Amino acid sequence: MSTAITAPILLLTSSVSAGIPPMSANEVAALRAAVKASQMAGDNAWMLVSSALVLLMTGPGLALFYSGLVRRKNVLGTMMQSFAMMAVITLLWAVCGYSLVFAPGNPFLGDLRYLFLRGVGAVPNATYAATIPHQTFMIYQSMFAIITPALIAGAFAERVRFGAMIVFSTLWSFLVYFPMAHMVWGEGGFLNAFLGGHFPVFDFAGGTVVHITSGFSALVTALYIGRRRGYPEERMVPHNLVLSFTGACLLWVGWFGFNAGSALGASSLATSAFVATHFASAAGAISWMLAEKFRDGKASALGAISGAVAGLATVTQGAGFVQPFSAVLIGFIAGAVCYVMVTVVKRRLKYDDSLDAFGVHGIGGLVGCVLTGVFATRLVNSALRLPNGQPAPLGWIDGNPVQVLNQLAGAAIGIGFAVIGTLIALKITSLIVPLRVDAQQESEGMDVALHGEEGYNFEA
Repeated sequence: MSTAITAPILLLTSSVSAGIPPMSANEVAALRAAVKASQMAGDNAWMLVSSALVLLMTGPGLALFYSGLVRRKNVLGTMMQSFAMMAVITLLWAVCGYSLVFAPGNPFLGDLRYLFLRGVGAVPNATYAATIPHQTFMIYQSMFAIITPALIAGAFAERVRFGAMIVFSTLWSFLVYFPMAHMVWGEGGFLNAFLGGHFPVFDFAGGTVVHITSGFSALVTALYIGRRRGYPEERMVPHNLVLSFTGACLLWVGWFGFNAGSALGASSLATSAFVATHFASAAGAISWMLAEKFRDGKASALGAISGAVAGLATVTQGAGFVQPFSAVLIGFIAGAVCYVMVTVVKRRLKYDDSLDAFGVHGIGGLVGCVLTGVFATRLVNSALRLPNGQPAPLGWIDGNPVQVLNQLAGAAIGIGFAVIGTLIALKITSLIVPLRVDAQQESEGMDVALHGEEGYNFEA
């Protein structure tokens, strides 16, 4: 029984037993309304904080993380790519993106009833979040739309024109992100396990929607655009790991809004997702450092922060479905698998995923998608119900091994959308504006060639 119902009943019972005249129906109704208002205030406060935390992940988190990993001549250009997404995707989301994702429609895309945010105000949308304003839900979800194309930029760092990145990211949002987000999270979406979908895939906070799509799109862009000039013969090392270290710490903190905020309220489920997020990140960092120590004899700062991000990306899909030590295991697996992808597979195949967007987010997201099918349990999330009203078994450990196949199918659909949509977006972009900077601009650096300024002016 909900607090909004039990609180008035308990107060009414205690007042009778104390000899106080019982409350009238109007007074009980007023008390119930006050309790509900208190819950909404608390949930809304948490969701506004979570929205800010997720935005923090893009800027300054991702901007610092990525910019420290590039060469000095590209630091501002790399930061600008993240910052531009904060501006461009925000307005795109407000005009039509939110409607295409969260309005009812068909299994693959929402309709335009929320065009220009029409009807998106203070009244909650009970379909998604009954205790926060509809507008709060809208702005929270916008932060996911912002960071996803920003992640892709890590694969083509140091060689793509700023204008081309803007055009590509806009097209990519329409071709990949909006359809996938609706399919997984939107009412009636094809992969939505909770709101009338045809194929049940569990994705609590964006393992498929954000990490698989951005990671595999990153690989496609890296292959399509080609390597940086001089790679891999020329050694291209991070110019400022202090920036990257700071960015990684901000990403870790911001990820609590990303995952725990996806509970859409200040609830015990938010706590569970918060704990799973923290534990997986810690395990990922340790796993990557152990792998480095075993292979190279030293654990590096770059390895530690890469492992932490790998753990975070991998647990995202299952954060609201798995128990704490399942999250630890997910983090350990993430650190080891992503380490191999970044340090062994990429070097052998010689593709230039400059900042390892594919190796960490794409592979991490894929591993997390499958492991969610293994470790998801109704002990953490009981929202999915059987016809008799009892909580449904979720993952393999719950007695539902078929969910692993469902997760694999969802991942395959996400990869398919990412690959095809990215190729189309790249082709259209190349018809509008040149994708790649020329040889002289690449040698000079994006900061001066594209933006007319430098990140470090040692003569000032």
